[in-house]
Amino acid sequence: MNSSISRAAGALAIAAALTLSAAPASSEVIVGGSAMFASKTIVQNAVNSADHTTLVAAVKAAGLVDTLNQKGPFTVFAPVNTAFDALPKGTVKTLLKPQNKGQLSKVLTYHVVPGKLTYVKLRNMVKKGNGEARLKTASGGTLVATLNGPQNIVIRDDNGATANIEIYDVLQSNGVIHSIDKVLLPK
Repeated sequence: MNSSISRAAGALAIAAALTLSAAPASSEVIVGGSAMFASKTIVQNAVNSADHTTLVAAVKAAGLVDTLNQKGPFTVFAPVNTAFDALPKGTVKTLLKPQNKGQLSKVLTYHVVPGKLTYVKLRNMVKKGNGEARLKTASGGTLVATLNGPQNIVIRDDNGATANIEIYDVLQSNGVIHSIDKVLLPK
């Protein structure tokens, strides 16, 4: 086989491997030890993830269950439990108090972007935006998606803090979830 054909075949194999690592091979993905099903809503799946129990408790406390069960589509950047644990001591407990429901709702809806933004769509938006994609959140704030290396997408909040997407493209009947390692905070 000639060397240019061999190099081209190698490049295609690498591209295919990168594509498969960025997106699930099927509509069923394991998150927090449980299968996530594309036929279920964001909330119906999230309640089964052991990695998102704090997020689910917060969604319930904020009264957002019905909203996230609606048709959508929504893109949710879902912080894992360790992301909430990394917040200053007492922050989560304070936000979960009934008198702070409005503030909690603003923080949570800051993680929600209208539309279904899969990994491929986000990556293409970043490339078309000369290295960043500005995402308008349901709370009215802005998140900025950028690439960290050739494949990893990071999300930056209004305060400059960044979250890595740990699990991409958890497809839902009403959108998509990307599991992230930090809680994003609006100004």
